[in-house]
Amino acid sequence: MQHRGEIVKDAVYKSGYSITELAKRMGKSRRWVYLMFENHSVSLDVILQIGQIIHYNFTKEIADLYPFKKILSKSLSDSQNEDFSSDYWKNKYLHLLEEYNELLKEKNNN
Repeated sequence: MQHRGEIVKDAVYKSGYSITELAKRMGKSRRWVYLMFENHSVSLDVILQIGQIIHYNFTKEIADLYPFKKILSKSLSDSQNEDFSSDYWKNKYLHLLEEYNELLKEKNNN
């Protein structure tokens, strides 16, 4: 079986992204990140999240991610063009909330 933690560790170090910044962006401690590097079976969700943060596609190294290859490629290219600040997420949330409210209005009118 692949050692997912080692694969993620290598990618993070090659990216030049600091462990402190990675931990901060994930809402975890530095210790958690180092323990994750030692884990053979890091969850795919965590790997995807780290890939988004460091702008790295793990589909070549981790076979279980292969079905997500097209989605990840688009997502990574989009993330390089977007500003992922708190304003970005706030605006995205508000936009989705407005769409949801419109759908509710349409449903109530029918």
